[in-house]
Amino acid sequence: MNAPLFAQPIRSAMSSSRDPDVAARELADTLVHSELGFVLFFCSAEYDLEALSLSLEAAFDGIRLAGCTTAGELTPRGYDQGTITALGFDRNLFAIEVGLVEALDDFSLTQAQTLIDGLVAGCRDLHVAPTKGHTFALTLLDGLSSQEELVLLNLDSVLGSIPHFGGSAGDDIHLTGTHVYHAGQFRTRAAVVIMVNTPLDFEVFTTHHMRSLEQKLIVTDADPATRTVYELNAEPAALEYARQLGLDPDQLDYRVFALNPLAVRIGQEYYVRSIQKVNPDLSLTFYCAVENGIVLTAMQPDAMLDNLAHRFERIEQTLGEPMITIGCDCFLRRLEAEYTRRTDETSDFLVKHNVIGFNTYGEQYDGMHLNQTFTGVVIGRSAHDY
Repeated sequence: MNAPLFAQPIRSAMSSSRDPDVAARELADTLVHSELGFVLFFCSAEYDLEALSLSLEAAFDGIRLAGCTTAGELTPRGYDQGTITALGFDRNLFAIEVGLVEALDDFSLTQAQTLIDGLVAGCRDLHVAPTKGHTFALTLLDGLSSQEELVLLNLDSVLGSIPHFGGSAGDDIHLTGTHVYHAGQFRTRAAVVIMVNTPLDFEVFTTHHMRSLEQKLIVTDADPATRTVYELNAEPAALEYARQLGLDPDQLDYRVFALNPLAVRIGQEYYVRSIQKVNPDLSLTFYCAVENGIVLTAMQPDAMLDNLAHRFERIEQTLGEPMITIGCDCFLRRLEAEYTRRTDETSDFLVKHNVIGFNTYGEQYDGMHLNQTFTGVVIGRSAHDY
């Protein structure tokens, strides 16, 4: 490469100020430089989002931004809440194109093809690296839209060999409004697709620490459109789920959901279907798709931090020390860390491995919508040290 390269191709920053102007300026003070090409951010939903969008656009004048609201932030100091964190990418080592999906429930295969073709062409025109083997996609979706499966199915059909990951935006567990950010505006019922092309080595991955138990629950009455399960084993869903745990329905809360998840088995793998809430009619609303007739298996957490450490160790044996990891970490994992008093230890691990990202309402990996995983991309320090 002949272009002068910035010493740090990816920079991270954060602000804990609740004043949008101050927060945006603090990010810009760290991230802005002559070769800055793109900024990815994750912010608490507690901000005044309209004011924050104006402040960010002013602080990063002329620089493209994309991001979303969170259920917690993964910042340079580890787990955080009520903050904003961001990554700035050097244009010499990262060709990044961003697209918007505005009508999630009407997103067709043809629209997916047009979108991805445009993003790939835009990256190719910047001549940073060949497309094949040097490109990944990141998606950020409205976490309360209930449309992740449809969007991901169509995107995965056209991405081909391009690996993909992402997360569903959160709102600090209020379940009232989640937002993605594109072209100067926070949006609901929308998705942002970010195509990243780089000569640096990277690995897209997903991992979880759940093991299966013997108990099975059959979904005997459900509304897939709203992800609501009315009956499990032909009994009111919350009643049957609680009974399996030796609890009363009024004892069901996020702690129970985090430590006693359910999963669907596909092939030899189990994919968690996390419970969002108990409804007054004793039905259960889930964060992932559920359908009549599927068999849910009771799961139990193993050591979350051990699983994460082993996964990172395997990746770093190949890539070396990570420059950055963009992480989509289910908010129920964070709650589990709190319940098991491993928050500080987990937070220290994230700092050590340069993880920046957010706590999600669901994760995405190569066309699948997941729950209670840590999913992301590790970007290494390759390309002959720039």
